Amino acid sequence: MPKRDPCGCAGVPFLCHMSENEDARWMAIALEQARAAGALGEVPVGAVILRDGEIVATGHNLTHTLNDPTAHAEAVAIRRAAQATGHWRLLGCTLYVTLEPCAMCSGAIVLSRIPRLVYGAADPKAGMCGSLANLVQHPRLNHRVELRTGILADESGTLLREFFRARRERSKYSSD
Repeated sequence: MPKRDPCGCAGVPFLCHMSENEDARWMAIALEQARAAGALGEVPVGAVILRDGEIVATGHNLTHTLNDPTAHAEAVAIRRAAQATGHWRLLGCTLYVTLEPCAMCSGAIVLSRIPRLVYGAADPKAGMCGSLANLVQHPRLNHRVELRTGILADESGTLLREFFRARRERSKYSSD
């Protein structure tokens, strides 16, 4: 039985050598997507899918806009990337997302065979990439994802905290 590549990059050299600065560059674009979601009144989470140093797809939360509970930033970006590449397997891609993926999105990441995931802020209430469990690296699954966490976590977390603080303030005054 052949040995698995220890870094989880499936032997794709570009994925093996991403520096923290390069990851921060792409995460900044995911943060732009998160701000676009916030401008729509959506929870400000953004995602970018990269292959060979080029953006394949972007996405942000659209659950309220589309009345679709599955329209999380990661799922939107994965759907768009599959359309753009013409294939459901997103081999050689890296997914950047501002918030740790939930169970649904973690499952989509595994199923789409994305080899590398970079996220910003941890999600202690719903995160399934290390906070509650680690679905993307579960040993019983047939695909495991290389994981880098905490890239621009402060900026990602601040954006979310400000959004929810503003929402609480609006609801406090609208209930009078």
